[in-house]
Amino acid sequence: MSWFRRNKGDEASPADEPETTSASSAADDDREDNAPKGAPAPGDVYDRSNGPWDEAEADPEVTYIDLGAIRLPAREGTIQMRLEIEEQTNKVIAATVQLNDSAVQLQAFAAPRTSGIWDDIRAEIAASVSRQGGEVDDVPGVFGRELLAKVPARTPDGRTVLQPARFSGVDGPRWFLRAVFHGAAALDQEKALELESLVRDVVVVRGTDAMAPRELLPLSLPDNAHPADGEGEGESAPAEEKKDALRPPERGPEITEVR
Repeated sequence: MSWFRRNKGDEASPADEPETTSASSAADDDREDNAPKGAPAPGDVYDRSNGPWDEAEADPEVTYIDLGAIRLPAREGTIQMRLEIEEQTNKVIAATVQLNDSAVQLQAFAAPRTSGIWDDIRAEIAASVSRQGGEVDDVPGVFGRELLAKVPARTPDGRTVLQPARFSGVDGPRWFLRAVFHGAAALDQEKALELESLVRDVVVVRGTDAMAPRELLPLSLPDNAHPADGEGEGESAPAEEKKDALRPPERGPEITEVR
């Protein structure tokens, strides 16, 4: 796995990433017949017996990249990763893994001890996407119910376009893992397989600290990470202050490493 810096001018950036609201959204049961093969029935709780894993369930023989609350399986090949930093706090707020023309953004959050939060969050994201003029469907997927969305985004020349995104979520013991698939993986089931496999192998480290539900679990840089050449403070536009922990982060300074 290698680290990389993505050029800001190479692709459209989120115009206004979906933010959570108190709105609700009903599941679209009419789409059951279009569910991916092997997907759970609508309303079923996703079975984590094949991952993602809690820290207590991690395979001791697997080598992981330690990002704090998230541990990624170390894999060889063309997979690349970017860590996204909130400039105001200098905190790592997300990890994005890219494979060819697909990517998945990973974030982990605190959750209540007795119940999951993905049903509520999914409804809030759907309402936010619709409010911004995007398109969204609530459908069965490989990680349970998920959202297939087209989200408004700005291109480098200032135009607004709709970009595909697939929002998946997994409720664990006192944690919630969100995976947002972009590019070909948001549209093509075959091209999503390798990134889906990586998500299943993720280990979430909840920790013992008391945290409010939906609070972002702290991420950290690997010991050998360093900025790419020519990248430093003040080169990226400041990220907007995050008012909700579950709002997808805007791109900030990125720590990169090639190895």
